[in-house]
Amino acid sequence: MFSHMMVGSNDIARSQKFYDALFAAIGGKPAMQDARGRLIYAHNGNLFLVTKPIDNKDATHANGGTIGFAMASPEQTDAWHAAGVANGGISIEDPPGIRQGSAGAMYLAYLRDPDGNKLCGLHRMPAA
Repeated sequence: MFSHMMVGSNDIARSQKFYDALFAAIGGKPAMQDARGRLIYAHNGNLFLVTKPIDNKDATHANGGTIGFAMASPEQTDAWHAAGVANGGISIEDPPGIRQGSAGAMYLAYLRDPDGNKLCGLHRMPAA
């Protein structure tokens, strides 16, 4: 259904430091940069991009919006979260851990990136 996800940034270099570390923690590669200066991350057949807004206005985050990244394990989720915090992200909501929801047990970790975008690392726990 989705072709890619893109967030805005007011500081591409700061975002690259943050997202390079975030994706390295889950086996991803550093960003490629296109002719417009956008950061492009390709991982597990998906694309995530970071750009300065085309309209030259400040980048802002979506209130209520969340970008979820699929994780292979609780350990990978913890490494992702730790890399984010160590590189300018802010841990938000509850600490990383298992949450029970209508879709079953999930291991979740939440961050805000340096521009305020809300990110979630999500690992679906095996059925008991």
